[in-house]
Amino acid sequence: MLIQYLSVAGAGAVGAVFRFFIASVCGAMFRTTFPVGTFIINISGSFFLGWFLAFARNRIGISDTLRLAVGVGFVGAYTTFSTFMYESNSLLESGSSIKAMGNLIGSLVIGLIAVRFGIWLGER
Repeated sequence: MLIQYLSVAGAGAVGAVFRFFIASVCGAMFRTTFPVGTFIINISGSFFLGWFLAFARNRIGISDTLRLAVGVGFVGAYTTFSTFMYESNSLLESGSSIKAMGNLIGSLVIGLIAVRFGIWLGER
């Protein structure tokens, strides 16, 4: 169990640094008020997590430790949006369309309200 925690931590450090790198490069390349870096990070992270988990499940046998390190550690630190999208897709695939839409819409709307409330509270 300790090895799994250390693997997640190590891969998470790499994911966080990679996120910072991509955001920095995008900030230098695309001088705009639209968060291009975050957008690219979220979409590429979603793509990578979907690919990695399907590949790991269907084509090769990998250890739980490696799966956790890459999926939770690296991609989790790179973007949590990817997990949100993957879990929403899992709900859709299992026939839980209403739950999936509730998760998607609810997370976006309530998340925006939460960040606005946090900003409001922090400014007091």
